[in-house]
Amino acid sequence: MKLPTLICHSLSALALACTSHLALAADKVTFQLDWLPGGDKAPVYVAMKKGFFAEQNLDVSISQGRGSTDSISKIATGTSDIGLSDLVALLVAKANDDVPVSAVYSIFSEAPHAFFTLSDSGITHVKDVANKKIATSPFTSSNVFLPLLLDKNQVKEDSIQLVKTDPGALNPMLITGNTDVVISWITDSEKYKHQAQTAGKKLTVLPWYDAGLEFYSTALIASDRFLSERPDVAKRFITAYAKAIDYTWKHPEESGQLVHAVVPEVDASTAADTIKSINNLVYNAASKAHGLGAFDPKRLATTWQWTAQAQKIDTASFDPEAAINRAFALGE
Repeated sequence: MKLPTLICHSLSALALACTSHLALAADKVTFQLDWLPGGDKAPVYVAMKKGFFAEQNLDVSISQGRGSTDSISKIATGTSDIGLSDLVALLVAKANDDVPVSAVYSIFSEAPHAFFTLSDSGITHVKDVANKKIATSPFTSSNVFLPLLLDKNQVKEDSIQLVKTDPGALNPMLITGNTDVVISWITDSEKYKHQAQTAGKKLTVLPWYDAGLEFYSTALIASDRFLSERPDVAKRFITAYAKAIDYTWKHPEESGQLVHAVVPEVDASTAADTIKSINNLVYNAASKAHGLGAFDPKRLATTWQWTAQAQKIDTASFDPEAAINRAFALGE
Protein backbone atom coordinates (compact mmCIF):
# COMPACT_ATOMS: atom_id res chain seq x y z
CA MET A 1 0.00 0.00 0.00
CA LYS A 2 1.37 3.43 -0.91
CA LEU A 3 2.23 5.75 1.99
CA PRO A 4 -0.37 8.46 1.11
CA THR A 5 -3.07 5.80 0.92
CA LEU A 6 -1.98 4.34 4.27
CA ILE A 7 -2.06 7.79 5.89
CA CYS A 8 -5.50 8.44 4.41
CA HIS A 9 -6.87 5.17 5.79
CA SER A 10 -5.31 5.85 9.18
CA LEU A 11 -6.83 9.32 9.38
CA SER A 12 -10.23 7.95 8.37
CA ALA A 13 -10.05 5.30 11.07
CA LEU A 14 -9.02 7.92 13.63
CA ALA A 15 -11.91 10.18 12.62
CA LEU A 16 -14.36 7.28 12.88
CA ALA A 17 -13.04 6.35 16.32
CA CYS A 18 -13.37 9.93 17.53
CA THR A 19 -16.89 10.19 16.15
CA SER A 20 -17.88 6.92 17.82
CA HIS A 21 -16.41 8.09 21.12
CA LEU A 22 -18.34 11.36 20.96
CA ALA A 23 -21.55 9.51 20.14
CA LEU A 24 -21.08 7.30 23.19
CA ALA A 25 -20.17 10.14 25.54
CA ALA A 26 -23.73 11.12 26.39
CA ASP A 27 -24.25 13.32 29.43
CA LYS A 28 -25.47 11.29 32.40
CA VAL A 29 -28.52 12.55 34.30
CA THR A 30 -30.20 10.94 37.31
CA PHE A 31 -33.96 11.49 37.33
CA GLN A 32 -35.84 11.28 40.61
CA LEU A 33 -39.43 10.01 40.76
CA ASP A 34 -41.61 11.30 43.58
CA TRP A 35 -43.46 7.99 43.92
CA LEU A 36 -43.88 4.59 42.30
CA PRO A 37 -43.84 4.17 38.50
CA GLY A 38 -47.18 4.46 36.72
CA GLY A 39 -49.11 6.24 34.03
CA ASP A 40 -48.78 9.58 35.82
CA LYS A 41 -44.99 9.25 35.53
CA ALA A 42 -45.14 8.23 31.86
CA PRO A 43 -43.21 11.10 30.19
CA VAL A 44 -39.80 10.05 31.52
CA TYR A 45 -40.32 6.51 30.20
CA VAL A 46 -41.68 7.82 26.90
CA ALA A 47 -38.64 10.08 26.49
CA MET A 48 -36.39 7.11 27.17
CA LYS A 49 -38.07 4.62 24.82
CA LYS A 50 -38.85 7.06 21.98
CA GLY A 51 -35.28 8.32 21.93
CA PHE A 52 -36.04 11.89 23.00
CA PHE A 53 -33.24 11.78 25.56
CA ALA A 54 -30.89 10.23 23.02
CA GLU A 55 -31.70 13.05 20.59
CA GLN A 56 -30.39 15.44 23.24
CA ASN A 57 -27.31 13.25 23.86
CA LEU A 58 -28.47 12.31 27.34
CA ASP A 59 -28.05 9.06 29.26
CA VAL A 60 -30.85 9.13 31.85
CA SER A 61 -31.24 6.78 34.80
CA ILE A 62 -34.42 6.74 36.90
CA SER A 63 -34.52 6.55 40.69
CA GLN A 64 -37.71 5.49 42.47
CA GLY A 65 -39.13 7.85 45.10
CA ARG A 66 -41.14 7.78 48.31
CA GLY A 67 -42.97 11.08 48.19
CA SER A 68 -42.19 14.69 47.35
CA THR A 69 -40.19 15.29 50.54
CA ASP A 70 -37.96 12.33 49.69
CA SER A 71 -37.56 13.57 46.12
CA ILE A 72 -36.61 17.08 47.24
CA SER A 73 -34.11 15.69 49.75
CA LYS A 74 -32.39 13.45 47.20
CA ILE A 75 -32.14 16.27 44.68
CA ALA A 76 -30.94 18.76 47.30
CA THR A 77 -28.14 16.42 48.41
CA GLY A 78 -27.05 15.64 44.85
CA THR A 79 -28.14 12.00 44.86
CA SER A 80 -30.30 12.92 41.85
CA ASP A 81 -30.08 15.84 39.44
CA ILE A 82 -33.64 16.57 38.42
CA GLY A 83 -37.02 15.02 39.07
CA LEU A 84 -40.62 15.34 40.18
CA SER A 85 -42.20 16.94 43.22
CA ASP A 86 -45.41 18.57 44.31
CA LEU A 87 -44.74 22.31 44.05
CA VAL A 88 -46.54 22.76 47.37
CA ALA A 89 -43.93 20.56 49.08
CA LEU A 90 -41.12 22.52 47.45
CA LEU A 91 -42.60 25.84 48.56
CA VAL A 92 -42.76 24.59 52.16
CA ALA A 93 -39.19 23.24 51.98
CA LYS A 94 -37.91 26.51 50.56
CA ALA A 95 -39.81 28.61 53.08
CA ASN A 96 -38.66 26.55 56.07
CA ASP A 97 -35.15 25.43 55.11
CA ASP A 98 -34.21 27.26 51.89
CA VAL A 99 -33.29 23.96 50.22
CA PRO A 100 -30.99 24.37 47.16
CA VAL A 101 -33.65 23.15 44.75
CA SER A 102 -35.76 25.04 42.21
CA ALA A 103 -38.79 24.30 40.05
CA VAL A 104 -38.15 24.64 36.32
CA TYR A 105 -41.28 23.34 34.58
CA SER A 106 -44.93 23.00 35.58
CA ILE A 107 -46.50 19.63 34.73
CA PHE A 108 -49.77 19.53 36.68
CA SER A 109 -51.20 23.05 36.73
CA GLU A 110 -54.18 21.67 38.65
CA ALA A 111 -53.83 19.64 41.85
CA PRO A 112 -55.00 15.98 41.89
CA HIS A 113 -56.83 16.08 45.26
CA ALA A 114 -60.35 14.64 45.01
CA PHE A 115 -63.30 13.05 46.77
CA PHE A 116 -64.21 9.56 45.55
CA THR A 117 -67.74 8.32 46.17
CA LEU A 118 -70.15 5.79 44.71
CA SER A 119 -72.45 7.09 42.00
CA ASP A 120 -75.59 6.08 43.90
CA SER A 121 -74.56 8.01 47.03
CA GLY A 122 -76.32 11.21 46.04
CA ILE A 123 -73.06 13.12 46.51
CA THR A 124 -72.47 15.20 43.39
CA HIS A 125 -70.68 18.26 44.81
CA VAL A 126 -68.26 19.02 47.60
CA LYS A 127 -71.02 20.70 49.61
CA ASP A 128 -72.84 17.35 49.72
CA VAL A 129 -70.24 15.82 52.05
CA ALA A 130 -71.76 17.63 55.04
CA ASN A 131 -72.87 15.10 57.66
CA LYS A 132 -71.04 12.30 55.82
CA LYS A 133 -68.31 9.88 56.85
CA ILE A 134 -65.03 10.56 55.03
CA ALA A 135 -62.07 8.17 55.03
CA THR A 136 -58.51 9.28 54.29
CA SER A 137 -54.97 8.00 54.73
CA PRO A 138 -53.00 9.53 57.62
CA PHE A 139 -50.17 11.06 55.64
CA THR A 140 -51.69 12.38 52.40
CA SER A 141 -51.06 16.06 51.75
CA SER A 142 -54.75 16.38 50.91
CA ASN A 143 -55.54 16.38 54.63
CA VAL A 144 -54.03 19.82 55.25
CA PHE A 145 -56.16 21.34 52.48
CA LEU A 146 -59.41 19.68 53.56
CA PRO A 147 -60.41 22.36 56.11
CA LEU A 148 -59.81 25.07 53.50
CA LEU A 149 -61.90 23.22 50.92
CA LEU A 150 -64.75 22.71 53.35
CA ASP A 151 -64.70 26.35 54.42
CA LYS A 152 -64.70 27.58 50.84
CA ASN A 153 -67.77 25.46 50.14
CA GLN A 154 -69.63 26.41 53.34
CA VAL A 155 -69.31 22.97 54.91
CA LYS A 156 -68.72 23.00 58.66
CA GLU A 157 -65.71 20.89 59.54
CA ASP A 158 -67.43 19.45 62.61
CA SER A 159 -70.29 18.21 60.42
CA ILE A 160 -68.14 15.48 58.85
CA GLN A 161 -66.86 12.30 60.46
CA LEU A 162 -63.22 12.00 59.37
CA VAL A 163 -61.62 8.57 59.70
CA LYS A 164 -57.95 7.89 59.01
CA THR A 165 -56.93 4.44 57.86
CA ASP A 166 -54.39 2.52 55.80
CA PRO A 167 -54.41 3.63 52.13
CA GLY A 168 -55.10 0.06 51.01
CA ALA A 169 -58.30 -0.03 53.06
CA LEU A 170 -59.86 3.11 51.59
CA ASN A 171 -61.51 1.72 48.48
CA PRO A 172 -62.75 -1.49 50.17
CA MET A 173 -64.36 0.72 52.82
CA LEU A 174 -66.09 2.73 50.12
CA ILE A 175 -67.26 -0.29 48.14
CA THR A 176 -68.62 -2.07 51.22
CA GLY A 177 -70.44 1.02 52.48
CA ASN A 178 -68.23 1.57 55.53
CA THR A 179 -67.62 5.15 54.43
CA ASP A 180 -69.53 7.60 52.26
CA VAL A 181 -66.50 9.33 50.77
CA VAL A 182 -62.80 8.66 50.31
CA ILE A 183 -60.07 11.26 49.90
CA SER A 184 -57.57 10.28 47.22
CA TRP A 185 -55.83 11.62 44.12
CA ILE A 186 -57.13 11.64 40.56
CA THR A 187 -53.97 9.73 39.61
CA ASP A 188 -55.45 6.74 41.48
CA SER A 189 -58.92 6.99 39.93
CA GLU A 190 -58.48 4.19 37.39
CA LYS A 191 -57.45 1.71 40.08
CA TYR A 192 -60.45 2.70 42.20
CA LYS A 193 -62.83 2.54 39.23
CA HIS A 194 -61.65 -0.94 38.29
CA GLN A 195 -62.11 -2.22 41.84
CA ALA A 196 -65.57 -0.66 42.02
CA GLN A 197 -66.60 -2.20 38.69
CA THR A 198 -65.42 -5.62 39.87
CA ALA A 199 -67.82 -5.23 42.80
CA GLY A 200 -70.65 -4.11 40.52
CA LYS A 201 -70.35 -0.48 41.60
CA LYS A 202 -69.72 2.78 39.75
CA LEU A 203 -67.32 5.43 41.02
CA THR A 204 -67.78 9.20 40.96
CA VAL A 205 -64.73 11.46 41.21
CA LEU A 206 -65.12 15.02 42.49
CA PRO A 207 -61.91 17.01 41.82
CA TRP A 208 -61.22 19.68 44.41
CA TYR A 209 -60.16 22.11 41.70
CA ASP A 210 -63.77 22.12 40.50
CA ALA A 211 -64.74 23.33 43.99
CA GLY A 212 -62.37 26.29 44.09
CA LEU A 213 -59.08 24.77 45.26
CA GLU A 214 -56.98 25.68 42.23
CA PHE A 215 -53.18 25.73 42.36
CA TYR A 216 -50.02 24.25 40.86
CA SER A 217 -49.05 20.70 41.76
CA THR A 218 -46.48 18.37 40.16
CA ALA A 219 -43.46 20.11 38.69
CA LEU A 220 -40.00 19.34 37.40
CA ILE A 221 -37.51 20.37 40.06
CA ALA A 222 -33.71 20.40 39.90
CA SER A 223 -30.79 21.01 42.21
CA ASP A 224 -29.41 24.53 42.01
CA ARG A 225 -25.94 23.05 41.63
CA PHE A 226 -27.03 21.00 38.60
CA LEU A 227 -28.60 24.09 37.03
CA SER A 228 -25.55 26.29 37.65
CA GLU A 229 -22.82 23.78 36.78
CA ARG A 230 -24.54 21.96 33.88
CA PRO A 231 -27.02 24.47 32.43
CA ASP A 232 -26.82 23.12 28.89
CA VAL A 233 -27.54 19.58 30.09
CA ALA A 234 -30.48 20.86 32.12
CA LYS A 235 -31.94 22.71 29.15
CA ARG A 236 -31.57 19.67 26.91
CA PHE A 237 -33.26 17.48 29.51
CA ILE A 238 -36.20 19.86 29.87
CA THR A 239 -36.54 20.07 26.08
CA ALA A 240 -36.70 16.27 25.81
CA TYR A 241 -39.11 15.98 28.74
CA ALA A 242 -41.43 18.64 27.31
CA LYS A 243 -41.48 16.74 24.01
CA ALA A 244 -42.36 13.57 25.92
CA ILE A 245 -45.25 15.27 27.72
CA ASP A 246 -46.73 16.27 24.38
CA TYR A 247 -46.26 12.76 22.98
CA THR A 248 -47.63 11.03 26.08
CA TRP A 249 -51.02 12.71 26.01
CA LYS A 250 -51.34 12.52 22.24
CA HIS A 251 -50.61 8.77 22.31
CA PRO A 252 -51.84 7.43 25.69
CA GLU A 253 -52.19 3.80 24.59
CA GLU A 254 -48.68 3.61 23.16
CA SER A 255 -47.31 5.53 26.14
CA GLY A 256 -48.86 2.99 28.50
CA GLN A 257 -47.06 0.25 26.58
CA LEU A 258 -43.78 2.18 26.83
CA VAL A 259 -44.11 2.47 30.62
CA HIS A 260 -44.76 -1.28 30.78
CA ALA A 261 -41.74 -1.95 28.56
CA VAL A 262 -39.45 -0.26 31.09
CA VAL A 263 -41.34 -1.30 34.24
CA PRO A 264 -43.01 -4.69 33.51
CA GLU A 265 -44.95 -4.72 36.79
CA VAL A 266 -46.94 -1.68 35.60
CA ASP A 267 -49.92 -2.86 33.56
CA ALA A 268 -49.94 -1.16 30.14
CA SER A 269 -53.71 -0.77 29.98
CA THR A 270 -53.93 0.71 33.48
CA ALA A 271 -51.10 3.11 32.69
CA ALA A 272 -52.87 4.23 29.51
CA ASP A 273 -56.15 4.73 31.36
CA THR A 274 -54.34 6.75 34.02
CA ILE A 275 -52.77 8.98 31.38
CA LYS A 276 -56.20 9.68 29.93
CA SER A 277 -57.82 10.24 33.32
CA ILE A 278 -55.32 12.94 34.36
CA ASN A 279 -55.40 14.86 31.10
CA ASN A 280 -57.11 17.81 32.82
CA LEU A 281 -54.29 18.12 35.33
CA VAL A 282 -51.89 18.89 32.47
CA TYR A 283 -54.12 20.50 29.84
CA ASN A 284 -56.54 22.98 31.34
CA ALA A 285 -57.50 26.65 31.38
CA ALA A 286 -54.32 27.59 33.24
CA SER A 287 -51.93 25.82 30.86
CA LYS A 288 -53.87 27.18 27.89
CA ALA A 289 -53.73 30.75 29.18
CA HIS A 290 -50.10 30.78 30.33
CA GLY A 291 -48.43 28.04 28.30
CA LEU A 292 -47.61 24.44 29.16
CA GLY A 293 -44.77 24.40 31.65
CA ALA A 294 -45.12 28.03 32.69
CA PHE A 295 -45.48 29.35 36.22
CA ASP A 296 -47.86 32.28 36.03
CA PRO A 297 -46.86 34.76 38.79
CA LYS A 298 -50.45 35.31 39.91
CA ARG A 299 -51.27 31.58 40.05
CA LEU A 300 -47.95 30.93 41.77
CA ALA A 301 -48.84 33.52 44.41
CA THR A 302 -52.24 31.86 44.86
CA THR A 303 -50.54 28.48 45.23
CA TRP A 304 -48.37 29.90 47.99
CA GLN A 305 -51.36 31.53 49.70
CA TRP A 306 -53.22 28.21 49.83
CA THR A 307 -50.04 26.44 50.98
CA ALA A 308 -49.16 28.95 53.68
CA GLN A 309 -52.71 28.93 55.01
CA ALA A 310 -52.83 25.13 55.07
CA GLN A 311 -49.42 24.84 56.73
CA LYS A 312 -49.98 27.81 59.07
CA ILE A 313 -47.01 29.75 57.69
CA ASP A 314 -46.96 33.54 57.49
CA THR A 315 -47.63 34.30 53.82
CA ALA A 316 -45.37 37.36 53.93
CA SER A 317 -42.42 35.32 55.25
CA PHE A 318 -41.58 33.88 51.84
CA ASP A 319 -41.68 34.99 48.20
CA PRO A 320 -42.75 31.99 46.06
CA GLU A 321 -40.71 33.37 43.16
CA ALA A 322 -37.66 32.21 45.11
CA ALA A 323 -38.70 28.62 44.37
CA ILE A 324 -38.71 29.09 40.58
CA ASN A 325 -35.75 29.28 38.20
CA ARG A 326 -37.27 31.03 35.21
CA ALA A 327 -34.06 30.80 33.19
CA PHE A 328 -34.94 27.14 32.59
CA ALA A 329 -38.73 27.35 32.47
CA LEU A 330 -39.31 26.69 28.77
CA GLY A 331 -43.00 27.38 29.13
CA GLU A 332 -42.37 31.03 30.00
